[in-house]
Amino acid sequence: MRSDTKIGGKRRGRPRAYDPDAALAQAADSFWSSGYGGTSLDELSEATGMNRPSLYAAFGNKQAIYIRAMDKFGQHMAAQIERSLTGPLPLEASLRAFYGAVLNVYFSSKDGARGCMVICTATTEAHTDPVIREYLDKTLQRIDEALIGRFKRAIAEGELPKTADASTLGRIAAASMHSIALRSRAGQSRASLKRMTDATAKLLAA
Repeated sequence: MRSDTKIGGKRRGRPRAYDPDAALAQAADSFWSSGYGGTSLDELSEATGMNRPSLYAAFGNKQAIYIRAMDKFGQHMAAQIERSLTGPLPLEASLRAFYGAVLNVYFSSKDGARGCMVICTATTEAHTDPVIREYLDKTLQRIDEALIGRFKRAIAEGELPKTADASTLGRIAAASMHSIALRSRAGQSRASLKRMTDATAKLLAA
């Protein structure tokens, strides 16, 4: 809230206090909906309620704002993934819970499915922007590692044979996740994607 102080007959405004977390969430929504290239600094300023100098002071340039917005999204996704993959559920149920969690995120907007913020926006910039390309690659690797770890656990606990290839299974599971991110953004229904992921979970756990 802005507070005005009367000095010498004139009112001098005290700079408005911004909530960095709320502003970053609003910036993330803009990038998530319109992509990196499709979101201008003026649109970020309007979305966050911060003028350009305030944006730069708080977060840096547009690329820095985008990376921080993806970090915020990534932290939320990581919590969802960890909760579904580290619990006591057997493998197939665990994978169903994993895909259910990501579908919840992909379909979280009241304005329609937006898929994964990272997969659906960073891939268009990665070819020409080495910073975004490196961030995207690291994100893919983190998802792979989480799923590979779950398959290694399934092998250790006897749910899968010792000859099973945890690395390949984990990457296939991750590829299915990326596919539903793109398919949801393309307008495919949640029900159809759930059928797809249920079948994937059953196949990978067999």
